[in-house]
Amino acid sequence: MSLIEEEEQVIARVQEYLADREERAKRPAPAAIATGYEASDLAVLFRGQA
Repeated sequence: MSLIEEEEQVIARVQEYLADREERAKRPAPAAIATGYEASDLAVLFRGQA
């Protein structure tokens, strides 16, 4: 495999990554992840960073 082929593969992977990232950014955010948990429980679990 030549250096040019490797560069083309890297460029293609970066383009795919950026396109996927852009597509994910368009999707709505998931519902509250911590639904059903008490804030005090999460504060203990995450040392007050919840």
